[in-house]
Order: sequence, then C-alpha cells, then structure tokens
Amino acid sequence: MTTPKGPQLAVLSTADENGARLGAQILQPSGWPVPKGYANGMAAEGRIVVTGGVIGWDAEERLADGFVGQVRQTLGNIAAILAEAGARPEHLVRLTWYVVDMDEYLANLKELGKVYRTIFGAHYPAMALVQVVRLVEKAARVEIEATAVIPR
Repeated sequence: MTTPKGPQLAVLSTADENGARLGAQILQPSGWPVPKGYANGMAAEGRIVVTGGVIGWDAEERLADGFVGQVRQTLGNIAAILAEAGARPEHLVRLTWYVVDMDEYLANLKELGKVYRTIFGAHYPAMALVQVVRLVEKAARVEIEATAVIPR
C-alpha cells in the first residue's frame, strides 16, 4: 500500500448565521497555514454569477474620494450586482482585485478589512491581488471582478 504524497485537503462547508449551508466549500490543504482575509480555494455547485471589472463610482459615474472610499463603493457596487441575480456576498467564490498602487493597498489593510467586513461580512472567498499600470478610468485606484455561485 502506498501513502499519498503531498498535503491532504480539508473541505470546510460554509453556512449562514442560522447554520444553513450556502453551497460553497472552502478548500484548505491540511498542514497549510490558514490564510487571513481570503481562501486558498473554493468549490461550489449552482448558478454562476459573474461581474465585469467594477470600479468605485456611483450611478452618476462619480468616483469616490481616495483609495478606501473607492474600495467601499466598489464592494457596494458588487453587492448591488449580486442582488440583481438573487445572490448575496456569502455566495462569492472569487474576487480579483486590480490596484494601481500596491503600497497604497498595503498601507490601508486595517481600514480595508473593516470596509470589507461591513459590506461582505466575514466571508472570504478565493482572491487574487494584481498591481496594474493603470485602469481604463484614469482616476480609478481599484477595479474588482467577482464570481459568485448561488446554490440550487
């Protein structure tokens, strides 16, 4: 008999505050450190909801002030798009962040965490963070793409 090589995978179910299963599962290889503020992977079955790149402007296309303000508006915009499909933030399985200044992001981690939890709660899907030279809207500091899965 052979012993499997590499880490074993832990699959952690997600549930709402009432214990109802949300459909998504957090994928956490055993022995790996538990990530802070994101998941290594997610698995889900159901209806997929995908956003385009969302930035921090309002319905009149006015960008919020500052990096944290734009993140707050961006996350709120994503929540509104999800709601149009009947999804909630806890259905998120992936977020990809594009920022024009990684140092600006890192300098605001504590405040960003508060903003994130206010809008999305303590649900942390798989995430990627990428620094880019610029975004289509020159004054935009952040753009985020989201993928959610609504359980059947």
